[in-house]
Amino acid sequence: MKLALGPILYYWPRDDVLAFYEAVAASPVDIVYLGEAVCSRRHEVRLNDWLDIAQVLREAGKEVLLSTQVLIESGADVTTLHKITANGTFMVEANDMGAVHCLEGKVPFVAGPHLNIYNLPTLQWLAPLGLHRWVMPLEMSRADLAVMQHGRPAGLQTEVFAYGRMPLAFSARCFTARHCNLPKDDCQFKCLEHPDGLLMRTQENEEFLVLNGIQTQSARVQNLLPELTTMLSMGVDVARISPQAQHTVRILELFDGVIQGRLDATTANAELLTLMPEKPCNGYWYGKPGLEQLVPETV
Repeated sequence: MKLALGPILYYWPRDDVLAFYEAVAASPVDIVYLGEAVCSRRHEVRLNDWLDIAQVLREAGKEVLLSTQVLIESGADVTTLHKITANGTFMVEANDMGAVHCLEGKVPFVAGPHLNIYNLPTLQWLAPLGLHRWVMPLEMSRADLAVMQHGRPAGLQTEVFAYGRMPLAFSARCFTARHCNLPKDDCQFKCLEHPDGLLMRTQENEEFLVLNGIQTQSARVQNLLPELTTMLSMGVDVARISPQAQHTVRILELFDGVIQGRLDATTANAELLTLMPEKPCNGYWYGKPGLEQLVPETV
């Protein structure tokens, strides 16, 4: 099983992004996804910068992909989409069907988690278009994944979102700007003030959701590190870690240690719990509400 690092979902200053990927280059991660997948107003790092970072990571031995934006809202977004899909050097993670249509029949691509591939007919329809790997939707259970694994087309890889706050929804409205009583077009880039998103709590002071611009995330952190052995037995090819503002490289090391057999999963998980910005959850993996935390089971 390989280890992947998903795209940064938050808005970080340029220097922080460059320093982050300098550390990632020396980490044990195999695959790195780059690019702005959330909001086109985030311009600290532009496409040419992402391509430069991609080249550095490739020279460090990483497999590099460019991720497309999930919600396309303007002509400028379409132009950027075409530039990414026609980059000619790096594979692309398609996060909407527009990206798939730009790529189909031309170059292999990865279907991101937001394409909502929930059944075998969808997977089998996408495969001949050039699908190289698909990322399991966040809400899919391991039982449903087992069905997909049993019938997936030959040669197709499967990736699972194994760690991070889960991206749940996207909207044309910017919730962070609204929270600050600002219009979306004059948001003053408030997302820069929240490197792990803006935590929302209920009236009972329980963590509820995280606002990340136009994206809504889970407050709790999906953690499937204890499930890595099960994933291996199911034929999962790649486990994805979603970046957070602190400790991402150490999290990669813990996952890699368990995958390679150098670390015991129980010991690694005990340390991992201290590195999370919130409580863990794994409910979706068991077909339960996503915010639940269940004791790992064997298949």
